[in-house]
Amino acid sequence: MGDGRSDQGREPGTGSVEAGVTTGALARRLGVSPTTLRSWDRRYGMGPAVRSGGRHRRWTPQDVAMLEEMCRLTSVGVPPAEAARAAKGWSDPLEPEGGSTADGPEPAARAAGAEPLGDPRQECKGLARAAVRLDAPSVDDQLTALVERHGVVVGWEEVMVPTLHAVGRKWESAGDRYVEVEHLLSWHISRVLHRASGPVEPKTPATGGGPIVLACVPGEQHCLPLEALHAGLAEQGLPTRMFGPAVPPEALTAAVRRLGPVAVVLWSQTRSTADRPLARHIAATTWGVKGARGRPAVLLGGPGWAGRPEQGMLRPPGLREALTSLVSLAEG
Repeated sequence: MGDGRSDQGREPGTGSVEAGVTTGALARRLGVSPTTLRSWDRRYGMGPAVRSGGRHRRWTPQDVAMLEEMCRLTSVGVPPAEAARAAKGWSDPLEPEGGSTADGPEPAARAAGAEPLGDPRQECKGLARAAVRLDAPSVDDQLTALVERHGVVVGWEEVMVPTLHAVGRKWESAGDRYVEVEHLLSWHISRVLHRASGPVEPKTPATGGGPIVLACVPGEQHCLPLEALHAGLAEQGLPTRMFGPAVPPEALTAAVRRLGPVAVVLWSQTRSTADRPLARHIAATTWGVKGARGRPAVLLGGPGWAGRPEQGMLRPPGLREALTSLVSLAEG
C-alpha cells in the first residue's frame, strides 16, 4: 500500500477502476500464485466481495486492500487462518455508516461469565471513530466497558487488534496523517490492560513453581501483546512478573534464577530481535539445590520467532493459545 491508490483497480489496457483486476493480475501484484488466491478463498473466505456470472472473477480495490493485508501479516509469520481473520471484514473500520457489509471474523469463544460480544465490526468502528477524533475519554470508556463485559481475550482478539491494524493501514495510505491516532489508541489500550491486570490475589501454581515471567527480548520495544497476555493471566489468577521491553540478557537470567518460574515468555515482534541463543540459554537455566534443580518452560511469543521451531519450546500462535498453555503448565 502506498501513494498510488487511485490506480489500484486498473490493469494495463483495461477501462475504469470499477472493472477490477483479474486473479492473474492480482497474483502478480501480490507476488503469490493464482492457486494460493483460490485456496485462500476456499479455506478462509478471502474471495472477491462481488462475483460476476462469468468464469473470470474481478477484484475491487477493497478486495485488493484485504489481500494486501493478508500478505503483509503472513509475511511476518502470522498463521494464515489468524491473518485471514484479522484482514477479512476489517478493510476500513473508519468508513461511514452504510459502507461495507462484509462479514467479520467468527466470534471467539469467550471467557467464563462474560457477555457475548455481538457484532465486533460495530465495536471496531465505534472505537476507531473515537480515536480519529482524538476523543480520549470516549476511547477509554469504550475499552474499559469492552474488557469488563467480554474479558481480555475477546476484547484483544476481536476488537483491539483489528482496530489497531485498520488504523495503521489508514495512516500508511494517507502519509503520516493518522500517526497520532495510532499512538493515542495504543496508549489507551495499554492503560486499560494495566487496569485489568490487578490488583488480584494470585493463586500459587499447583506445580510449586514460581510466577510466570514475561519479557521482551533485547532490542524489542513492542510490548503491547505481552501486556495483553499479562492481563489475561491476571484474569486467570496466575502470578506473573512483567519485565517489559528490551530486557538485558544478564538481568533476565538473574530474574529466572531468583524466581524459579514455572514458565518464561519471550516476546519478539521482528526476526531481527528474535534471539534464539538467548531462548536456549533461558531454557537451560536452573535453580534450586543440587539434586532437585528446576528449569522453566519457555514460550516464544510473536511473529519474530517464525521459521524453524526450537526443540522443547512452545510457540503459541495467539493470546488464547498462550493462555491455555500457561494455565496447563501452572496446573501441572
